[in-house]
Parts: sequence; structure tokens; C-alpha cells
Amino acid sequence: MKIAILVPTLYQFQGLDRVAWRQADALAQQGHKVAVFAFKGNMEPPENVTLEFLGMPQSFLAERIFRLTFPLNFVKAIKSIPKLKDFDVICSHQYPMNWLAYLARRFYGIRYIYYNHHLNPPEAFSGLIEHAYTKMKLFLERWTIKRADGAISISQYSQVQLKSWTGLDSKVVYNTIDMRRFHKELDGSKIRARYNLSNTPLLLYIGAIWPHKAVHLLIKALSLVKHSLPNAKLMIVGKHVYPTYSNTIKQMSDDSVIIAGEIPDEELPCYYAACDVYATASLWEGFNLPLVEAQACGKPVVAFNIGPHPEIVKDGGTGFLVPPRDVNALAEAIIKLLKDDKLRHKMGENASRMVREKFSWNDIAQKTLEVYKQAIEAWERNSSKRNAG
Repeated sequence: MKIAILVPTLYQFQGLDRVAWRQADALAQQGHKVAVFAFKGNMEPPENVTLEFLGMPQSFLAERIFRLTFPLNFVKAIKSIPKLKDFDVICSHQYPMNWLAYLARRFYGIRYIYYNHHLNPPEAFSGLIEHAYTKMKLFLERWTIKRADGAISISQYSQVQLKSWTGLDSKVVYNTIDMRRFHKELDGSKIRARYNLSNTPLLLYIGAIWPHKAVHLLIKALSLVKHSLPNAKLMIVGKHVYPTYSNTIKQMSDDSVIIAGEIPDEELPCYYAACDVYATASLWEGFNLPLVEAQACGKPVVAFNIGPHPEIVKDGGTGFLVPPRDVNALAEAIIKLLKDDKLRHKMGENASRMVREKFSWNDIAQKTLEVYKQAIEAWERNSSKRNAG
């Protein structure tokens, strides 16, 4: 089967991008011809997968205007759509790529599958301009989603949300972890040595620095943790997306907060290995890939009890889920784990075993192909009915 995977960007610190990369890798390993199309990124394609960057503005403001006005960008559409005409299936991971998938469906009859990661509501962002931008983008996203021939959701939570917002049914395909890269035998000593951490109690956050990830709440939780563990530190790893929010994070941080920024992808597993507890204060998620990666590395996790988190964290078994926005509860859970070596080790063992059993690497290709085949078969049945009529 010839499969085109469309994703707006291909950066290593964005969960959506890593899922698209792994999907392409899994499908190529099954022997399918796979190509990935993105506007920009810094990741190399998987083996036997072709990658083409279509280009987009680099500045923050210009990129946002580009995304919002993409349906009016006839030049980009005319250049891009013919590149998709020979594929059997197009899988789009997010707007504005959905627009290209829709046009290829309309002009070439190619099946269009929407890969649903999550639709953040305007409430996930603060500020009047941010709220208005998200609302307009969400309208365009919904419109293009409704034109899809099938859909995949990355969690049961996202599946329910997609159905209520668009009326489109979807199949749940959990994001998977490559246990060859993420496992509990990893050594994080080199990372600790690099940042002069020795035996310092270390919290870790990995992911893009977005407002809805609420990294500022994590920093507030750290200040409470330090009342009990004065030498505790928080390491923040990931791409800075919103300049204003990033400045806020930097202003809130003291020498107990390590802002590591972007790191080489090959070092990522060792950062998980270096921490004692993985923590996140994210308020909106469709899955939360780093939570699963951390657990695969044998690390207990602490997070707010939101959306899909109960599907990927066993509360009290592999980590703790606390009430949303409750910074005190977040800090208390972190302190409990940092002070109890036995509990931390037990939860880490449970976490690694749970990920291995529940998030199998091999499942993604087979389950994804089932959705593709169903969409193609449905199209063929409908075409036969139209011809017979």
C-alpha cells in the first residue's frame, strides 16, 4: 500500500510529531511504501521512508498567520496536491495538513484518514488574541475533519471528544513506545554529571513549552517541594514555542530550575534515566507521550488527573494523579515519592511492566492498517452502488 503521512512539523520534542514518525516507521517495516510530508522540522526520516518539507515561515507570528490562512494559499496547494496523487491513503495528523488531505480526496479520490491527537478548546489558552486565534483554527480543523473517510484517536478520551465535536467515529490506537530505546536499564549518570547533580533529588519535565502544559505550575510545585527537600531540582527539556510564555518561565526560575532546552534525540532516553520522578502539570492532553516514556524507563510519575491520564497512569500503582490545578497536591505527591526510595522503586517497576504490556510497539501498524483498509473498502462499496444506480 502507498501511504502518505501528513504532519505540520517534524520536531523531536512534540509528541504529535514523534507519533507520526513512529507510525511511518512501523508501516515501512511492514513493507508499505511510506512518505512523510511536513512544512518544517529537524528529524530525519525512518529507514525506507521518504520525507519532504513543503516550507513555511520561520517567525512565530508569520507561522501562525500561515496556518490560519492556509485554505487561501492557492500557490502552496497547487504545488503540494499533485505530490499526493499516486497514494492509496493519506493520513493527516493535524490542521492545516487536513486541508491538503481533503483537496487530494476531492481531486484524486484518495482516502483521507484523520489521526486525532486532541482538539484543545480556546479555554486552554489565555489572552484575548490567543483565544480568538484558537477558536478560528478550531473551526477550520472541525470543517476539514468532517470530510475524512475514517479516523484514529490516540485515547478513549480523544475518541469521545472527537465524536461529540464532529460526529465522527474513530478507532482507538494508543501511542506506542519503542522499548528498545526506552527501558529501565538505561544509565543516566552522564546526564547528572553534565549538570553537576550528583545525588540531587531530580524532577523532570519533557515536552514543548506551551501555555496549556502549565510548566509555571510545575515551578510553583517545586517551590513547595523545597520546603521539605531544599536541594531538589527541576529540569525542563523541550522546544520553546511561545516567546512570551517562555519569558515568564525564565523569570519564575531560580538556580533550582534547569532549563535545558532542546537536546539531541538520541540522548532523550538517558534524561528520563537521570531523574527520580517525572512530573507534569499539563492541563490539556490527548495522550501525553512523555508520561508513558518515563514509565517505560522505570520512573514513577506525577500528573493532574485530566483527560486521558487515567488510561496511561495507574494511580497509586505507577504514579500519582492529583486534582487538576491543585499545586499543593502535586507537590505532596512529589515529596512522597522523593522521600520514599522503596515506594519509588516499586512504582517504577510497575510502570515499566505496565507500559510493556499495554503499549506494544507492534500494534500501531496493524491497527492503523485496519482503519485504512476499512476506508478503502467503504469507498469501493459506495462507488459500486453509485455505478449500479
